[in-house]
Amino acid sequence: MPPTVTRLATLDDAEELAACLIRNRAFLGPWEPVRGDAYYTADGQRAVLAENLDLYARGVAVPLLIVDDGGRITGRLHVNNIVRGPFLSATLGYWVAREAGGRGLATAAVADAVRLAFDDLGLHRLEAGTLLHNVASQTVLRRNGFTPFGVAPRYLRIAGRWQDHVLFQLLNDGVEDGGPREADGAGASGNAG
Repeated sequence: MPPTVTRLATLDDAEELAACLIRNRAFLGPWEPVRGDAYYTADGQRAVLAENLDLYARGVAVPLLIVDDGGRITGRLHVNNIVRGPFLSATLGYWVAREAGGRGLATAAVADAVRLAFDDLGLHRLEAGTLLHNVASQTVLRRNGFTPFGVAPRYLRIAGRWQDHVLFQLLNDGVEDGGPREADGAGASGNAG
């Protein structure tokens, strides 16, 4: 198994994460929602991390950080919107700092997320979306076995405007029909979280 490049985020990461975001604010701008100045502070990141860790405690998200071989934070990856029951699915979002680009960290981080989602969480499906022109991210997803399945018009508000996204998915062949038991009381939609 390849070495892991992700780890669970903690509140203690706020300062280093804020510094990474400040260094990469202009680089990430075209790919991210517009954020206020407070987001780029240690206090702002502490609040974001606290919210993410609350979602983790409730079993509906896993907030991970991407780290280089020296343990420095070089990005963020989230397994979000974890749905149990008959859906067994989640969405994936990530970014990597400009200075860490081209070293395979994003590809390795997505591989970590796939192992986590399929092996540890027992999910059937992962979904990720990219802007139509984000070829680098599409390459990362394809290297990890994701396939495109459609275009979602005006899917997310990125860089201040609603933008179309290519949607990708990866199915877990290890979850068979009649596999993990459906969550008790999940209801018709499968939301058990």
